[in-house]
Amino acid sequence: MIRGYFVYALLCGLALLPAAGPARAASGGEPLRPLVAIAGLDPGKVALGRRLFSDPILSADGTIACQSCHDLKSGGSDHRPHSIGIHGRQGALRAPTVFNAALNVAQFWDGLAATLEDQVAGPVTNPVEMGAQWPALLRRLGRDPVYDAAFRRLYGHGPDQAAVADAIATFERSLITVGSRFDAYLGGDGNALSADERKGYALFKSYGCASCHQGANVGGNMYQKFGILGDYWQHRTRIGKADLGRYTVTGLERDRYVFKVPSLRLAVVNGPYFHDGSVASLEEAIRLMGRYQLGQTIPDGDIHLIVDFLGSLVGDMSAAEGK
Repeated sequence: MIRGYFVYALLCGLALLPAAGPARAASGGEPLRPLVAIAGLDPGKVALGRRLFSDPILSADGTIACQSCHDLKSGGSDHRPHSIGIHGRQGALRAPTVFNAALNVAQFWDGLAATLEDQVAGPVTNPVEMGAQWPALLRRLGRDPVYDAAFRRLYGHGPDQAAVADAIATFERSLITVGSRFDAYLGGDGNALSADERKGYALFKSYGCASCHQGANVGGNMYQKFGILGDYWQHRTRIGKADLGRYTVTGLERDRYVFKVPSLRLAVVNGPYFHDGSVASLEEAIRLMGRYQLGQTIPDGDIHLIVDFLGSLVGDMSAAEGK
């Protein structure tokens, strides 16, 4: 266990954390916490946001919806290395899951959007993704009697950019995958996990994985450099703008190759892995993380046990269907 404590201390010193300060362990000394649904969401806005999320009316040519890249029936992502937008245009990044995104410190791999509301405008107006312009989009929504009536009922006026962003963001805040077996285990149910899953969780902590993947979302609440204890980029034949991470936002050299740490809550159902979808299997992703983030070679047997543990993190995704 000493190796894990050493790595934890090292990474916490290097981690680029939110302004709130360093990550704190959950009650009882655990680095992970159970998920809790976000209370007080307006059900009408959730319903409107759900409809907008799945409607290609938001794209310039009426072919792409938010759900095209964030499939709510398939873990909240599209399982492509690079997502596909209007006219078959290919993006440079893998779409992260929208489930539990409300718990992220910021949105997008580079943290460009501070809030879910800010995030909405990115894909909608990106020429590679949905390619829309707000004036034309709002006119389309205003001509739709169902949408127009819903916006007037919920917001007191017809559709505008702020209301569209608010409705979609409100819906996304409802997508918290509560009720996992791991959360039951944290709540005191010792039988919620198998022996192998408990071993996997112990390994997850002892290797130091929980130094970055912690909290209720098992990640998502901090930034970290990709390649702390090894040069991950040395074997890459090409490094593009999307690989530069936070550097593209801040222009600071210290932010080169720094990314928002992804949540692992749905990792077992949301390959491929890393910002560019360059790794097909979760096992290989863990192996590479061990080498470049932790400076350790993790044996195959331990990797399989960690994957077993990660499987216990998957919770209820039925909120996407309004259940």
